[in-house]
Amino acid sequence: MIAVAGEALIDLVPQGRGALAALTPALGGGPYNTAVALGRLGSPVAFCSRVSYDAFGEALLERLRTTGVDVTPVQRGSEPTTLAVATVGEDGSAAYSFYVEGTADRLFRAPAELPDGTRAVSFGTCSLVLEPGASAYEELMRRAAARGLFTALDPNIRAGLIADPDAYRARFKSWLPSVSLLKLSEEDAGWLGGTPREWLAAGPEAVVVTRGGDGLTVFTRDGGEYAVPGERVEVVDTIGAGDTVNAALLHGLAARDALRPAALAALGADGWTDLLGLAARAAAVTCSRAGAEPPYAHELD
Repeated sequence: MIAVAGEALIDLVPQGRGALAALTPALGGGPYNTAVALGRLGSPVAFCSRVSYDAFGEALLERLRTTGVDVTPVQRGSEPTTLAVATVGEDGSAAYSFYVEGTADRLFRAPAELPDGTRAVSFGTCSLVLEPGASAYEELMRRAAARGLFTALDPNIRAGLIADPDAYRARFKSWLPSVSLLKLSEEDAGWLGGTPREWLAAGPEAVVVTRGGDGLTVFTRDGGEYAVPGERVEVVDTIGAGDTVNAALLHGLAARDALRPAALAALGADGWTDLLGLAARAAAVTCSRAGAEPPYAHELD
């Protein structure tokens, strides 16, 4: 079982370019998309979050259930669902503004236990920024790492939500001793500062940096550096692409029995190249269609 911890929200996706394009609601949130992608790939997965009782919240949960995601750990609340308004640029890249005040996912509380059989826990995005939920997710991350579980982190920076960038950067560094696999985009890396080698020295066994259409590179604690190119597709938008990479990496690691301490070191060049190639193919499928629509396993054969 892979547990994904973080927010579920509604993306308002533009049906065209520019700030005044018509908006269509879509189910989203970085961790939510990761859970859906894992379910579509066939991994046993549970979602750990707090979701509204409103109509959007019901729709979010229904998609998880139909994708095979275990929603038993989901907490519920009467507060509204968070909204994220996307604006798609001429190159298909997405920027976001958020409506987060008083929303349900911010009031998440760390559960006493994770689902039975949990081998890995994935964290990221807005859930690690917005209090009081951010501290609860941080507590869950540290507890999971202390138990010897595999932990994955994708900070997925949304700068508009971060009131004090320096404080967030310091907090990010404090998480690294509790992280097994750090995945982040080239843009996130630039915003955070530092280098993959510096982050590896603080704790993670591997750091994966995504470079959009140019592919992915992994840096490993033993000095390895392996890269694959991106898969060429006609990009509709990039919504959910990074979340799909998260899911593909975790799914591939589970298939290789590598969701355990020190297992990443044994992958070597061939193992990492195959794994990154899977993630690149999966992300390309997501980019080829509107909104966060990650692939099913048969689409990657």
